[in-house]
Amino acid sequence: MRCRKVPVQNATINFVLGLSVGLVFAFLTVSYMYMSGPSGISLQTIRLVPIDEDGKHDASHGSALTHDDLDKIQQIVRPVQFQDAHAHHDDDKEAAELKKNIRVLCWIMTSPQNLQKKAVHVRNTWAHRCNKVIFISSETNTSFPTVGVDVPEGREHLTGKTMKAFRYIYDNHLEDADWFMKADDDTYVILENLRYFLTSQNKDDPIYFGHHFKTIVKQGYFSGGAGYVLSKEAMRRFGASGNDSKVCRQDGGSEDAEFGKCMQNLGVKVGNSTDKLGRSRFHCFGAEAHLRGGYPDWYYKYDAHGAKKGKESISDYAISFHYVPPGKMYGLEFYVYHLRPYGINSGHQDLNQDIS
Repeated sequence: MRCRKVPVQNATINFVLGLSVGLVFAFLTVSYMYMSGPSGISLQTIRLVPIDEDGKHDASHGSALTHDDLDKIQQIVRPVQFQDAHAHHDDDKEAAELKKNIRVLCWIMTSPQNLQKKAVHVRNTWAHRCNKVIFISSETNTSFPTVGVDVPEGREHLTGKTMKAFRYIYDNHLEDADWFMKADDDTYVILENLRYFLTSQNKDDPIYFGHHFKTIVKQGYFSGGAGYVLSKEAMRRFGASGNDSKVCRQDGGSEDAEFGKCMQNLGVKVGNSTDKLGRSRFHCFGAEAHLRGGYPDWYYKYDAHGAKKGKESISDYAISFHYVPPGKMYGLEFYVYHLRPYGINSGHQDLNQDIS
């Protein structure tokens, strides 16, 4: 049986028609994938999540992203290993010397469900620059590792978690550092800038530092998310009397405010960490929020320095930022430690305030 020969003109028309249909189908498919984003989350629905007066994300005020959506986003972020140190020729002698002389212990508050979603990214970025780092959770995990403090998870127990964490550190690591910093698993900290700031401070003064809120406690207190750092003398005082429930609330309430009351009752002063130009170093929001402003209403009542915004309000030697998701954690790591504008040598600035 002979095959019938198709006229050339008809074959050309069929080819063009098929190609057109294929291109339209491909365009629609790619457009759907782009608009849906990873894990089926629509990119058009992503909006800023409101923040309540405790400084926590609140997804109940019409936010298009639920906590399940945020978990999906976090789960698709994979650890990034920066292995291009051979390409950098930075002179880090001063930073290395400060690391020897200004010993900082960092403890990071996390939870079993956040170890692979958040804590692992802290461990892979800034945490290794601490002299000692401890991840505090409700349960001990020997492989990560974490120290379990036997406190139930949940916001209502953050105070208890914090109190037991500092107790553990006082009992086991007081002599391992001169300064003791608490941070969350979505906080990003630039340790070199922290140590530079601490060169102007005395570890034997009863003092601590962070993003200053002026409400609730007479002398104010520091945002838990921005992180706060205690002097060795502050730790000694906590170790001596922090277990007394008449002096320090042991659980319940808002963690950072309750710890602020504890510090005030122990005679530990709230210190000023702004630089010589009055610019902030600890930040309870991400860098973008502090650059553009548009803060939630409660923040204007809480911030002790006027809720400023813009690059002129943020110190060149900024220390911390909060609400940093895993992807941005690696972004900050790259921008701070790897990206370099060719031909520009910024040099050193003297930005610490003179203290008597």
